[in-house]
Amino acid sequence: MPHFVEKVAHRGGAALAPQNTLAAFRNALTLPIDAIELDVQMSRDGYVVVFHDTLVEKLTNGSGNMLDLDFAYLRRLDAAAHFPGGWPEPQRIPTLREVLDLAKGHVRVYIEIKSSERNGVHGRYPNIAEAVVGDVRAAGMLTQALIISFDWKVLSVVKALEPALQTGAIVSDDVWNPRTDHALQTLTEKVSSLGFNWINMDCRLFTHDMPGAAHQHGLQLGVWTVNSIVEMRRFAAAGVDSITSDRPDLFAQLPFLVNVDDQIE
Repeated sequence: MPHFVEKVAHRGGAALAPQNTLAAFRNALTLPIDAIELDVQMSRDGYVVVFHDTLVEKLTNGSGNMLDLDFAYLRRLDAAAHFPGGWPEPQRIPTLREVLDLAKGHVRVYIEIKSSERNGVHGRYPNIAEAVVGDVRAAGMLTQALIISFDWKVLSVVKALEPALQTGAIVSDDVWNPRTDHALQTLTEKVSSLGFNWINMDCRLFTHDMPGAAHQHGLQLGVWTVNSIVEMRRFAAAGVDSITSDRPDLFAQLPFLVNVDDQIE
């Protein structure tokens, strides 16, 4: 049977435009995608902002840790300051609500809740789950959003706050050891028992049996970050449910109704 694969623009298509900016998301909406993916952090004064790093130096012309920076300061920064090759105009760090309003009625939104970090110690922004759920509710997108995180506990908070929201456990070798006995069975049983809907897997950890194991437990399986046509084709043929890419322009070159009986090489 043909199998639909959701096509997801990672940070709006981070190889094509400054990541997690309205410029990136607007560009993504011109491409054959089904969803955009974004990261959310929280400013010191409680605003949910769309930004990947806890430190702003790498991506902007500013400095400091999100834990210490107020929204007004963040809005003055240029999030396109270090885009390879330059960018024609400055880009502000958007709020989650701004991106939701842009995407509404067009595509799904994968919202990754990030952890705070200081001196290598990870934490959780105060009330970030409540703030994210509130923004999704206010935008009227409860059925168009997927909340994902490496912090599985925050996903449980999201589920408790709003059962209608879909949630997905992000999996890398930082949170899961694929070399242990019965590793895949343990993972799928754990994610299923937590009431989540998706496993979002680092594509480097992918094995042939993952889609079947996820589907047996009522879960969907997504892979990230896949940036070549060859790899997109292989994962799609293997039966994954979504592919997240920095190069969403490549999706135009692939038919994504594929036969799940085809085997990954």
